[in-house]
Amino acid sequence: MLIGVPKEIKAQENRVALLPAGALQLTRKGHRVFVESGAGEGVGFTDEDYRTAGAEVLSRPEEVFKRAEMVLKVKEPMAIEYPLLRRGQILFTYLHLAADRPLTESLLESGVNAIAYESVVLNRRLPLLEPMSEIAGRMSTLMGAASLAKNKGGQGILLGGVPGVLPGKVTVLGGGVAGVNAARVAKGLGADVTILDIDIDRLRFLDATLGIRTLHSSEANLRRLLPDTDLLIGAVLIPGAKAPKLVTREMLRLMKSGSVLVDIAIDQGGCIETSRPTTHAEPTFLEEGVVHYCVANMPGAYPRTATEALTNATYPYIEALAEFGFSKAMDRKPELATGINTYQGRLVNQPVAQAHDLAWVSWEALKAASN
Repeated sequence: MLIGVPKEIKAQENRVALLPAGALQLTRKGHRVFVESGAGEGVGFTDEDYRTAGAEVLSRPEEVFKRAEMVLKVKEPMAIEYPLLRRGQILFTYLHLAADRPLTESLLESGVNAIAYESVVLNRRLPLLEPMSEIAGRMSTLMGAASLAKNKGGQGILLGGVPGVLPGKVTVLGGGVAGVNAARVAKGLGADVTILDIDIDRLRFLDATLGIRTLHSSEANLRRLLPDTDLLIGAVLIPGAKAPKLVTREMLRLMKSGSVLVDIAIDQGGCIETSRPTTHAEPTFLEEGVVHYCVANMPGAYPRTATEALTNATYPYIEALAEFGFSKAMDRKPELATGINTYQGRLVNQPVAQAHDLAWVSWEALKAASN
């Protein structure tokens, strides 16, 4: 198979979808890998590293997209890349289509076969999203703690406190991978941590294993916590769907001036009403007196760690797609089919369809119709 790896062009995005080690494995199996010049620089890999691994380095993104039967990316295509996609081509990347109707429509128009990392489900887990959720969760506490500094617009509270001074209070919405990692780091810093979730069994598990205060997630309980919360972390996820708005503008007004919120769910539309996407260049803004940190590609700040963690998870699926082709790879790794978002102009993801009020068809139905 002809495999293309363009350079990421989203603002401050330095990750790359394939490391030289992965390129070497693919070329040894007889596949051809085309890498855009400079694609690996953000994680410390040169064009020569890719050439040594057997990849061909191309100077322009148009060449990569044109020659590739499968395009590997980290983040969703930007508008300038939409025209480069074509019918029948495989696109394997993070997409978050439920929060992006223009991208959804462009993928459908192009006829590209798009598989979203964040939609792949295996044993009720999201194996290709989890590595980035771990990083974003840990980052959320660190970025939130830094934003509490007075010179960053915060109220001047050191999250862990010091002897004789109470620590800051952290409230985490969601007990999934991101939320747990956020809570662990907050506890490690010495903060007073409460984690909310609607799954009682999950709360029991967190109580027993992490020793963190747990609370059933409800509006009433959240309203009780917000006035004393110094750092609010939104880590709510409904796989493939738009994030629910758990905190309204009116609820946000309960928080103290100079408190901080980090909305990890911003790439799925955000779970706080006042959130809007920001970048690493300008990560925060002030709304209702609360500092908002809403960077849509948080792990991009630590591209070396993030790329290694991501490619560890994605490579087996990349190899399966290259070795067996699109349809047969779904037979070899059935969970990969759960990640299909678009296929030859058809929407193949129910949560995305519901988010945009569009028609959809299941992969099983498409496959049955082709037999």
